[in-house]
Amino acid sequence: MSAPSAERVESSASLSSDGRYRYTLRRVWGGGLWLTFVMLNPSTADASQDDPTIRRCCGFARTLGYDGIHVVNLYAYRATRPQDLWTVDDPVGPENDTALRVALGRPGLVIAAWGANARLDRVRQVAAMPGSNRLLCLGITKNGAPRHPLYLRADSEPVPWVAVVGGKP
Repeated sequence: MSAPSAERVESSASLSSDGRYRYTLRRVWGGGLWLTFVMLNPSTADASQDDPTIRRCCGFARTLGYDGIHVVNLYAYRATRPQDLWTVDDPVGPENDTALRVALGRPGLVIAAWGANARLDRVRQVAAMPGSNRLLCLGITKNGAPRHPLYLRADSEPVPWVAVVGGKP
């Protein structure tokens, strides 16, 4: 009996020409639906390299029976620390809202997963986009924010997420 072959994963990412912003990231290992994640901001992952968050998102997608992930972010600015978002003039990025609208219109589940560091005005902007009414999450913080995948049990199940308005869900 031969050893199983390594699974082929197609990887892609859409970055700004200067590399400061990442608008989308995809990992696809099958021909079915992709699980979409709306995160806070991109870190180091790109078309050829995963980071711990992307590996975790792939794990959730596989567990839920999906054949890939599509990742977008509230803020497209690439930073390893969330507080660095507030040090630049435009953490959202010039093409990010387009990427979000496309992602929110994709078939399959859309998981809100940006954690507790998003600014309320940005959450409201994204919550007003078409398709945002179908956002789910894998857990909710005590303040009503969708929990980040790195800090969740592997068997977490999607639940409805209700947009925060006026500071309360």
